[in-house]
Amino acid sequence: MLKTLCRRQFFVAGALAGVVGALGMPAQAQTVIPMVAIDGYPANSMWVKEFSEFFIPRVNERLAATGTYSIAWQEAYGGQIVKPRGVLEGIKLGLGDIGIVTTIFHNSALPSQAISGVTPFVSADARVVARAVDEIATEFPATLEEYAAENQVYLATAVVLDTYQVFSKNQLTDVSDLEGLKVAGAGINLRYLEGIPNAAGVQGGLTDFYNMLQTGVVDAALLWPEAANTYKIAEVAPFMLRADLGAVNTKTVTVNADTWAKLPEEVRTVLREVAIQYRDRVADVAMEEAAASVAAYVAAGGTVTDLSPEARSAWANSMPDIATEWAAGLDAVGRPGTAMLQAYMAKLRAAGQVPARNWDGAPS
Repeated sequence: MLKTLCRRQFFVAGALAGVVGALGMPAQAQTVIPMVAIDGYPANSMWVKEFSEFFIPRVNERLAATGTYSIAWQEAYGGQIVKPRGVLEGIKLGLGDIGIVTTIFHNSALPSQAISGVTPFVSADARVVARAVDEIATEFPATLEEYAAENQVYLATAVVLDTYQVFSKNQLTDVSDLEGLKVAGAGINLRYLEGIPNAAGVQGGLTDFYNMLQTGVVDAALLWPEAANTYKIAEVAPFMLRADLGAVNTKTVTVNADTWAKLPEEVRTVLREVAIQYRDRVADVAMEEAAASVAAYVAAGGTVTDLSPEARSAWANSMPDIATEWAAGLDAVGRPGTAMLQAYMAKLRAAGQVPARNWDGAPS
C-alpha cells in the first residue's frame, strides 16, 4: 500500500465550497499534493523532531499564504518504511518522497558529503559547518550530481551535532588511554583512530551504540552529547572525554527526483527555501542543546574529562592524511576534490575557526 501511495498522482481535494461573498463566484479548488516523509531513526531524534515540528509546519504555512497548493503529509519514521541506513535507497526507489539521508553510511555513493568528516579537529560550530558544506554544494556540482545518480534532488545539508566526543565504560584522560580499545563509530570517523596504536574501530549505528557498550562489543563510542543524552549512554558509558573532534554534516534533506519533476514551481521554491531554514534551525538547536546535554549527562551519572590542547593537537597530527586521500580520490575520477577541500577550509578559517591541523596544507 505504501509503495502504491508513492506512485500516485497529485489530486484536487474536495468539492467547490459554495460562493464567495455576494458575487456568487465559486471558490477555487486547492491542489493537494500527497508526500511521504521518511527517516529510519525514531521520531525523538532531534533532527527528525525538527523536521516534523519545524520543517513541515513551515512549508504548510508558506503554501497556505497563497492557497494554491497544500501538502498532505504522511510521516513514517523509526523503521516504519526504512531503517536508518535505508533512507537513500528508499527515496531512490520512491518508498518516500522526501526524507533525511544519513550520509555517513554512504561514502561510496556520496563521497563529496564526507568533506567535514575528513577534516576533524577544525570546528565545533554546527552553524559554520552547515553553511560551508551547503556553499560547497552550490559552488561545485559534484554533490548535486551524486544525488542525481541516486534519483534524488539535494535540498540542504544538516549538521545535527556540535562535536564528536569519546564516551567510554572506563575513564580516559589522554589519547594513550584509547590504545588497545574497541571504539564504536560510523563511516569516516572510524579513521580518527588510525593513529592510535591498537585502537580498533567498530562500525555501528547510533541506535546500536547502547547495546554495543552494554554487551562489551566495544569499550567506547564516538558520538555527541545530545545523542548521548537521548539514548541514555551514561547508563553504559559513564565517562566522556571532551576531545572536540569537530562538527560533521551527517544529514541531507532530499526529494525523490520523479516526485520533484511533478511538483509545481511554487512548491519547489518553498521546499528549497524552508530546507535552508531547517538547516539553520537544526544547527542552532544542536548548539543550544550542547551545553545542556553535557549537564544532563553529568546529572545522569556521567563524568567529563577535558583532553588537553596539546594532546588534542597530537591526536590530530597522528592521523593519516585522510583529507588529502579523500580529495585525491575525487580528483582521480574527474571531480574537483582538491579545490573543494581548499575552498571548504578557507570558508572555515574565514568564519573564525582555528584548525588543530590544516588539512589543505595551508601554513599555520
